[in-house]
Amino acid sequence: MNIIKHFVIWVDVPVEDVTNKTVSHYIDCLMKKRRAPKTVNCHLDGIRQFYHYLKEEEGLAVTNPIRRKHMQKMSRPLPRHLRDEQAQVFLKVVSCPRDRAMFMLMLRCGLRVEEVANLTLGVIDVKRRTILVEDGKGGKDRIVYMSDDALHDLAFYLKIRPASRARKIFLVKKGPCTGQPISVRGIQKRMEYYARKAKLKVSCHHLRHTMATQMLNADADLCTIQDILGHSNVKTTQRYCRISNLKVQRDYFNAMDVIMQRGTGNQNNLGKGG
Repeated sequence: MNIIKHFVIWVDVPVEDVTNKTVSHYIDCLMKKRRAPKTVNCHLDGIRQFYHYLKEEEGLAVTNPIRRKHMQKMSRPLPRHLRDEQAQVFLKVVSCPRDRAMFMLMLRCGLRVEEVANLTLGVIDVKRRTILVEDGKGGKDRIVYMSDDALHDLAFYLKIRPASRARKIFLVKKGPCTGQPISVRGIQKRMEYYARKAKLKVSCHHLRHTMATQMLNADADLCTIQDILGHSNVKTTQRYCRISNLKVQRDYFNAMDVIMQRGTGNQNNLGKGG
């Protein structure tokens, strides 16, 4: 309502006479006030909903003046990840076998927190060291693989997992919900607890980012990482290239060694010719 109020006061014509050009001028006004792109988009969304209400609910013959071109592009922050030593510090404080298994599936298999919460016993293939991630983001299934340490931690938890009719793997340990599947928020609360304990700023999604960055630094193919993470577009995966400084640094110096060796060889040939 506050957004609509500001807009209605600003326009100098009846709301039914507002055009897309009027909206463009309003955007300019907001930008001059140093409003962030996210704030501008919030205003535009409110105005769009207002005109939708006038047309659909009030039956007024109005045209929605908001166009897709009006929406402001917002910068996407780079994925944050843990350095190798930070990851080790974090894992050292995770003493609970259940929690360690959950976090290792994020750190080594690239699972999202909701994917960990929804894992069932039937999707684990210990012999092949695979996990079938069912109905992931975008409703897609995919196969991920388990490293030695992730498999070890998951197998250890499954050995001590309390007997339960629940199909989901990870269960609540304490309180009135004991024995029921742990929720996404429950996993996030465990992460917050260990983050404080390790004195690190880390979330569940940071572990997934860390896995992608570590694989890229280990020269894994970008398409392989894309498949494991379940990204629909490789551009999403390419964002990790911008933070994978170790690989960029290594590629740069390797290339420079080759370039300088070629230059040395050319100079030697020129000297002989002289």
